Amino acid sequence: MEPGGDLIAELAADHRELEDLFSQIELQPVDHPRRRELADRLTAELVRHTVAEELHLYPAVREHAPHGAALADKELASHAGTERMLRDLEDLSVDDPRFNDTIAKLKFEVASHVREEEHELFPKLAAALPPEKLNELGRLVRRARESAPSPCSSLPNLPPANRFLVPGAGLVDRVRDLLRTNIR
Repeated sequence: MEPGGDLIAELAADHRELEDLFSQIELQPVDHPRRRELADRLTAELVRHTVAEELHLYPAVREHAPHGAALADKELASHAGTERMLRDLEDLSVDDPRFNDTIAKLKFEVASHVREEEHELFPKLAAALPPEKLNELGRLVRRARESAPSPCSSLPNLPPANRFLVPGAGLVDRVRDLLRTNIR
């Protein structure tokens, strides 16, 4: 994405990237190892996106949008469900039938979340905030994205190395920890 978008443009671009990753996964043969690589990349990008939303979008929604607290709480609950599915996905091999089911459920959940944000939340926020504030929030989202390490390339994703580096932590937790450390 070209730098310089406001908060809504930045997050909408993330949404398109996530949709593209789901499409790439679906294009692979059912038990192809590339599906695992793409699922790990999808996991990292989803976590990066949710952290950016939690740090910048939802506080703005809570403060400025009509019924903002309820909207933000609803979206945060959606994030929690998505992260549970991502954690489930981490432990599945591509030849496990639950892998495909989990990808399908995850895609549905993310698509629903995207629709709600783009059709309900984003318009309310755009109506409530001046362009300057939306641009400032967009800069914060970009800075968060740029300061975050590339989790998939910097951390081993495959057992046993992933468990030795951060015992008990899977990819979702490791990405979230890296982001929180490098964004602040």
